[in-house]
Amino acid sequence: MTDAPDPSISVEPSADEERAAQARRIMEAVIFAAGRPVDAETLAAQVPDGADIEAGLARLAAHYRERGVQLVKVAGGWTFRTAPDLAEHLTVHRVVRRRLSRAALETLAIIAYHQPVTRAEIEDIRGVSLGRGTLDLLLEAGWIAPKGRRRTPGRPITWVTTPAFLEHFGLEGLDDLPGLDELEAAGLLEVPEAQAGEADAPPAPDAADEDTPVAADETDDEAPEAAETTDATVVPLSGRGGAAS
Repeated sequence: MTDAPDPSISVEPSADEERAAQARRIMEAVIFAAGRPVDAETLAAQVPDGADIEAGLARLAAHYRERGVQLVKVAGGWTFRTAPDLAEHLTVHRVVRRRLSRAALETLAIIAYHQPVTRAEIEDIRGVSLGRGTLDLLLEAGWIAPKGRRRTPGRPITWVTTPAFLEHFGLEGLDDLPGLDELEAAGLLEVPEAQAGEADAPPAPDAADEDTPVAADETDDEAPEAAETTDATVVPLSGRGGAAS
């Protein structure tokens, strides 16, 4: 009957085992430090001669299989990735704050005070052409929306502000928009003396200025579909991770 080995007696690893363990440590460090998957040829150039690369990688992969980071083969090379089942725990929600450009602010102000207004009318008031991205940005923010089409040649789309615009700026209605006197008192507007006493009353629309609803099947380059937006950006952290000890 063979006696069981005494657990108190440690067994010294052989020289081959020590070289294999050292090779695995080197491969682990190289893969961890690399910014992209590392192929077997690159690893072979880093480890001592005679090291079994495939056996070392297989043992490392088995070691990390149940860990938070795993050694996986991607695009012909080896790299560390966080475990797929931990993805929901590695998601961060961040609020993205975007500042409107001066062109966007001016366009929004023109639409607020002159609505319903067409793109051409906005350009005429600003004195410069309107970039396509300007209306897209305001549309994506949910602050403007197409109302209809002007009954004029070309049937241009008219733009108006939305309830989201009122909510964001703390307005109960369009009547709460500051008038010329308030803007001038706040230093936001300079009114010539000749116009200081004139009332700021918009002209009464005639039949040609009336708008017709936009048909559901009508398309126009000026009115791209509004994409659903959110105030938060989901940033997955799943990706290359550090090697656990």
